[in-house]
This record gives sequence, structure tokens and C-alpha cells, in this order.
Amino acid sequence: MRLHQLTVTAFGPFAGSERVDFDELAAAGLFLLRGATGAGKSSVLDAVCFALYGEVPGARKGNPLRSDHAAADLPTQVELELTLGGQRLRIVRSPEQLRPKLRGSGLTTMKPETLLSEWVTDTGEGEPGWRALSKSHQEAGEQIHRLVGMSREQFCQVVLLPQGDFARFLRADTNERAKLLRQLFDTGRFDQVERWLTEQRTRHEATVREGRQRLHSLATRAEEAAGAGAVPLAELVPESAGAEEFLGWAAVLRTDAAERAAVAALALTAAERGHGAAQQALQRATELADRQQRHRQAVLAATELARSADRYRQDRERLGTAQQAATVEPVLRHHAAAADAHTTAVRAEQHRRAALAAATADADADAGQLAGYERELRGELGRLDAARADERRLAEAVREREQLGHELLRTEELADEAADWLTDFDGRFKRLQEQQTEARAAEARVEQLDARRSELRDRLAAAAERDRLRAGITTAERELDTLRAAANDARERSLDLRERRLAGMAAELAGQLVGGDPCRVCGSAEHPAPARPAEGLVRAEDEQRATAAQQRAEQQRDSAEQALLTLRVAEAKAVGAAGDQPADQLRTALAEADRQHREALGSADSLGQLDRQLDKLTQEQTDRQARQQQARVRAAALTTRLGSLAADRQELSARLGAVLGDAPSVAARSATLTALADTVAAALAATRARAEAAGRLAEAERELAEVSAGAGFDSPTEAAAALLPAAESRALRDRLERDRADREAVERRLAEPELVAAAALPAADPAGVRLAYQQATDRLREASATDSAARQQVAALARLGRQLAELAVALGPALEQYERIKRLAELAAGTSSENALRMRLESYVLAARLEQVAAAASGRLVRMSSGRYTLVHSDGRAAGNRRSGLALRVVDAWTGLDRDTATLSGGESFFASLALALGLADVVTDESGGMPLDTLFIDEGFGSLDEQALEEVLDVLDGLRERDRAVGIVSHVADLRSRIPAQLLVHKGRHGSTLRLADREEH
Repeated sequence: MRLHQLTVTAFGPFAGSERVDFDELAAAGLFLLRGATGAGKSSVLDAVCFALYGEVPGARKGNPLRSDHAAADLPTQVELELTLGGQRLRIVRSPEQLRPKLRGSGLTTMKPETLLSEWVTDTGEGEPGWRALSKSHQEAGEQIHRLVGMSREQFCQVVLLPQGDFARFLRADTNERAKLLRQLFDTGRFDQVERWLTEQRTRHEATVREGRQRLHSLATRAEEAAGAGAVPLAELVPESAGAEEFLGWAAVLRTDAAERAAVAALALTAAERGHGAAQQALQRATELADRQQRHRQAVLAATELARSADRYRQDRERLGTAQQAATVEPVLRHHAAAADAHTTAVRAEQHRRAALAAATADADADAGQLAGYERELRGELGRLDAARADERRLAEAVREREQLGHELLRTEELADEAADWLTDFDGRFKRLQEQQTEARAAEARVEQLDARRSELRDRLAAAAERDRLRAGITTAERELDTLRAAANDARERSLDLRERRLAGMAAELAGQLVGGDPCRVCGSAEHPAPARPAEGLVRAEDEQRATAAQQRAEQQRDSAEQALLTLRVAEAKAVGAAGDQPADQLRTALAEADRQHREALGSADSLGQLDRQLDKLTQEQTDRQARQQQARVRAAALTTRLGSLAADRQELSARLGAVLGDAPSVAARSATLTALADTVAAALAATRARAEAAGRLAEAERELAEVSAGAGFDSPTEAAAALLPAAESRALRDRLERDRADREAVERRLAEPELVAAAALPAADPAGVRLAYQQATDRLREASATDSAARQQVAALARLGRQLAELAVALGPALEQYERIKRLAELAAGTSSENALRMRLESYVLAARLEQVAAAASGRLVRMSSGRYTLVHSDGRAAGNRRSGLALRVVDAWTGLDRDTATLSGGESFFASLALALGLADVVTDESGGMPLDTLFIDEGFGSLDEQALEEVLDVLDGLRERDRAVGIVSHVADLRSRIPAQLLVHKGRHGSTLRLADREEH
């Protein structure tokens, strides 16, 4: 990889565009980047790293990329031309940044962009030029990373040899050195192998632990199933026993349980025989006691029945008499009904004749007279039908005359109203036409006034915004002047403190020295003459506070500049819209236009209503004329009809007067005659019903006398007394039937042979026999429970024994695999006793890489140290619990001994670190695929060398040209100016830093 050209724009301390021609600088093989502290020497390397990876080196990763000095409209951009693997490439990269909006005011965020191009001899038009390989930010980054073949961390370690990081790798302990090497070499797969082995060990350990837990769980269950008398688990099986001990102990438990089950089975058989004999004895005693008890109950029942014989005979006689009287009962009910009906008919006749007397009729008339009177009344009612028709016609004529009179009055009023309205029509029509003409003129003015009002409103709003922005601009200009002065003061103070601190850096480092501890600069543990602080020594915290104050002041200044720019752009837009006319004049003109618009709009809004009113007025004129003519014709017809109705009414009134007499109407006369005819008919019906009821009563008395005599009773009264209610008769019959059944049952029971034989035997004793049976039952239950428990115990132990055997078989391979995985995991992790060096697998691989680095570094270190020092890799075991395998030792040819690298002096540490860094670069290059690194940068560190050591180091660096390499040194050491002809000068100023090649006289 060789760098050709670098162009930075608004990047870091560079406010404008600065260009570096690496081809010209690297022509001599060695070139120098120099400048004042803080000028931006390291920013050149940051730009190279940013172009390749989109990020700056880790130590400066948090710093902003955009220059604080750059103009707002100048975007930040880095352009790098380089050769990678024989390809000439150009990378143009821009970070995410703020820029002014293309339209309107304010800022917008510009996304990061990356353009990758390749130089080709033919672009397709017959000429050489740049051809784009990718425009996608992400795709271009992936292509660049693939072409470089190194990560950003590797690139910064082997190409941009970092400021202050030389000694870090040399003096690092094993863990820190492993971390650095892991960043440079792809050894993650070995770490993954370690983690995989650890995970496998954990997983198999969990499986084995679970199997042992299940084994103990089954053994505990077997011990519980065996009971208290079994051999305890702890006696035969120790805590660390294997599966075989568990299986032997389980076999002993099963044997003991089988013996106990056999004894329990014999005891159960004996208990079953005793229980059967006791059960038969109890059955015989129970049957004898039952027969003797039944015989005693039958004797007592026979005695009780003998005492109730008289009552039984009386009940039989009473029931017989009631059954004879039952034949007379229907006739008795019929006679009672006939008597009730006769009484009711007599009362009804009396009531109807009283009503007849009240109606001025003859109350003592017989049935024939009443029938004749009713016929006369019905005939007179029939003759009223003709009079009823005349009465309806008269009522209809009266109603029609009243309706027609009202209608005639309304018709005449309508005709008069239409005549009055038609008289006023011409004046109303003319007034509406005049109003319509005025509204049309106002409608035309509304559109003109709308445009005028809109224009005045826009100008008034713009004028108000113009005046407000002008006041804000005045205030913002004053604030910006103040902030600019404050930012300049803060920057001057920060630069002054930085220069003063650098001047007193030796005293500051001397103040950190501790007796017996190595110096951070030279590495020596002895400090014979430490520098003394001068008056007004500046500390690091003083510089940090000043830098923070400078950054805050510059941020406030930039924000104020952007705010002022935004206000000025907005003010120009407002002036363009409003002009220079004062806002008060515009406001007065707008008020006058609003007033005229309201007046015109009110007139224009009435135009539609006026059109509708004219149409409605014309239509109503036509309707009024038609209604006036119709009213006149209708009034004449109504007058003629009223005269005809008056003649008809007079004729009908005369005919009705002759028929009704004093009655007010036909309905009243008909109601009077109907009521009198109904009263006569009711009296006639009641007289006939009373005669029929008297005949039925006489017939019922004759039948009752005959039936009573036939049933054997002297009179109907005697027969009625002998009757019993139905419920009482049923109860008496049921009692007689029960008595008869009880007598027959007692006689049969006393005659049974079993009961007679049992009564002759001694009294039975079932209680004693039952006690013996209960005792036999208890013995059987106990023996059965013991036998069942023994059989269940045998079955449970057999089942658990099978489970133990199956688990033991399954656990064997798992144990073997766990032991194998555990051994490998401990070996890879460096914790196994077999790993004598206590090296992890990844550390072992890194140790091989470190051995290569030490060999590559020693060749240069021998030249730098005049043949005195070489670096060797040490795999000696570290003290305590620390890991080993990544140690470095320095071999001193003058003494023939190797010693710790921490014992080197400051200058010795620098060229040892530089040699190590260059060796590391060679090995990483080979590891990354063999891509040659033709351009290297070394950032600082030369200030600790004496003149001879500096000369030797420069000779080694100059010797890198043998491999066609160009080396750039970033330093402010004065001696390097005269030793390195090719120089790039970084000059810092108030408005940003600049780059240029140094002239001969500036060396």
C-alpha cells in the first residue's frame, strides 16, 4: 500500500482545503511532518485513517471531525489517492455534518457519503480517467476494508505507529499484551474453541450432576419403600459410591422384603380359616333369635285382636245400614233441587210483576192478557221506521245549511283579500327591481376588494416580521461581537497555557516520580537529578479547563453566527414582501378596505334573495288572480243551494210533529215503547216458569216416598239420617279390611313349624357369638393389610431396582464423556496440571505470533543499539496465579544475560519499542495476506534519544527504503529538521491551520 495524494477540506484544524503530495515527500524515502504543538500534525494521519475506515484512531475518536474555523457553506471532506494491490484508487469520504438548507433558513443534516473510484486507461471514451467502483457508503466501506486487508486497529498499529503507544506494547503485562495482539491477529476462533469447550463441560457437568441426583433420589425412595426395618443406605453405600454399590444395596432390600411377604401370606391363610368358622356360628345364632322373636310377636298380636272383637262387630253393622241408605241418596238430591228451583221461580215472578206495576200496566193480568198487550206494543214500534228516515234527512239538511253558510263567508273574504293584494302589486315589483340592480353592482366590487385586502394583509404581516427581525439583528450583532471577543480570548489563553505546560513538561513528569519505581520516560528506577518546577507551572488540569472553556466559547460564537445569518436571510425575504412602507400606513389601508368589503359583501349577498323574491312575486300575482275568479263563481253556487235546503227543512218538520207528539225525537219515542214491551215480556216469562217449577216439585215428592219405603225405611227422614259421608264410609271399610287381614296373618304365623320348634328351644345368645366374629374379623383385616403392604413393598422395590439399573447403564457413557470434555477444557483454559506453562489455547497461538514479532524486531534493534540488544520471546511460568507465555525479555550482549524490558532506559525503551513496532508491522502484513506496506508513519517519541541513538534510529528507518518503503516521522524535535530534507510544515493560525512543503532555509 502506497499513499500518493491527500486533500482535506474543513477537517480538524484545517479551515479550507489543504493538499499533501506524498509522492514528492516520499521521493527521498524519509520525510518529516513538523509544526507547533496543536497545529494539526496528527490530524494529517487522522485524515488518512478516516478516508480508509470512516473513523479516526481510537485515542482521538471522540474529537469532532469538522473544523470549527470552516465557513458554514464549505462541507467537510477528505480525498485520498493510493495504490492497493497494484490498483490506483481514489477515496472521497464525508462525515455526517450540518449544512445550510438549500431552501429557507436554518440547518439540515447531511448524511455520510463515500465514493470509491479506480484509475483506468480507458473510461469507455478512449481516454484514461477515474471510473466509479461504488457510490454506496456502506458498500464502498466494505470494498476498501477488503482491499486493505486489515482492520482499523491493525492499520493504526502497523501503518500509523501511534503517538505514545510504542512503550505500551513493550512494557505490557501478559493480559494486556494478549489484548493488543488479539486486536492485530485473527485469533478469535481459538477463543471460541475455549468457550465452546467450557460450555460443553458445563453442559455435561449438569447432565452428570442431574444423573447423580436422580440416582440418590431413587435410592432414597427405595429406602422409604423398604420401611424402618431395612438396612440403611448410609451403612452399605458411602457418599461417593458408584452405581454398582447402589445396585447391591437395592438387591439386599428386595431379598428382605420377599421374606417378609412370605411370612405375611401364611398368617393371612390362617386368619381366613378362623374368620369363616366364626361367620357360620354367628349366622346360626342370628336365625334362631329371629324365629323366637317372631313367635313372641305373633302371640302378643293374637291377644290384642281378641280384645277388639266387639268394636269390629259394631263397625260391620253400621256399614251395612249405610249401604242400604245409599240407594235413596240420588232421589233425595233430586227432591232438594226441585224445591230450590220452585222457590227461585216464585221470587222471580213477584219481582217482574212489581216492575210491571211501576210501568203503569195491569200487575194482576194473567198470562193471556200479558201476551196480547206485548203484541200491541211491538206493532207500534214497527210503525216508527218511516218517521226515523224523515228525522235523519232533516238533521242532514240542517248540518249542510250551516256548512254552506260558513263556506260562503270564507269565499267572499278570499275574493276581497285577492283584490286588495293585486292593488299593491305594481309598487312592490318596482322596488324589488331597483334593489336587484344595486346588488349586482356591489357583487362586482367584492372581487376587487378581496384582492386588495389579501395584498394588504400579506404586506402588513411581512412588515411586522421585517421590523421584528431588524430589532433582533441589532441585538444579535451586539451579542456576536461580545462572543467573538470572548472566544478569541479563550483561545489565546488555551494556547498560552499549552505552550507554558509543554515548556514545563519535564518538571511535571519529575513531580510524578516515586523512589524505586521506573521513570515513565526513560524507564530507570533511579532519579538522580529530577527537573524543578519553574514559577507559575501549568498543570494538566489547568490546560484541560482552559481547553474546555475555549470549546464552550467557540460553540457559543458559532451558534450566534448561525443565528445572525438566519435572521439576515429572513429579514431580506420580509423586505422583499413588504417593501419600505411603514406598518401603520398598511394597517390603516387594510381597515378601510375591510370596511368597504363588508358593505359590498352585504349588498352582494342579497342578490340571490332578490331574484327569488321577484320570481315569487310574479307567480303570486298569477295565483291571486285565479283564486279571485274561483271565489266569485263558488259564491253564486252556494247562494242557490241554501235556498233549496230551506224549503226541504220546512216540509220534514211538519211530518215529524204529527208522529212524535210530546217526544223530543223518534229515538226517545222508540226507547219508551221498547222498555214497556220488554217489561211485559219479562213478567209473562216469569209467570210461565213458576207454573212449571210447581209441577216438578210435586213429582219429586211422590218419587222420594216410594223409594224410601222400598229400601226398608219408615220415612225419607230416616233414610237421610242413615247416610254416611263418602270419606267416612271409605275409612270404615278400610279399617274392617285391615282387622280381617291381621287376624288371618296371626293365625298363619302361630301355625308355622319353624316358629313352633324355635319357641320350644332355649333362648339364643347372638351378642356373644357376634363378639367372637368381630375378633376374628379384626385378625383377618390385620393379616390382610400386612400381606398387602408386603406385596406392595416387593413390587415397589422391584420397580425402583429396575429404574436404578436403567439409570446406571445410561449414566456410564455420560460420565466418560464428561471426564474427557473436562480434561480438554482445563487444558485449553490453562488450569490443568498437564498444562505446565498455564497457557490458554489462544495465548499459545499468540505466543507463536509474538515469537515471530520478536525475531523480526531484533534485526532492527541490533542496529539501533550498536549490536548490544536483542528481543526474545519467553514462555517461562509467571509468578502466582498469573498466566504465562506472552513475556518479552531483552538480551544484553555486553553481559550475556537476559533481563526484563522494564529495566531499559528511556532512549533504549524508545528504539526497542520502535523496533518492536516495525517488526509487528512486518508480521501483521504477512498475516494479512502479504500486502506490502510501502508507506509508514511514526508519531512522536524521538525527543528521548541522544544524538548518537537518534542517528542510529534514523539509519534503520532510512534502511526501510531497501524494501521500497517511505517513512513519515511526526515530530517537533529540532534536530530532525537538519537530518531529514523532505519536510511538511503544519502552520497554525487564528483562522485555522494550513499545510505546505518547507523551504530549504526553513530547515
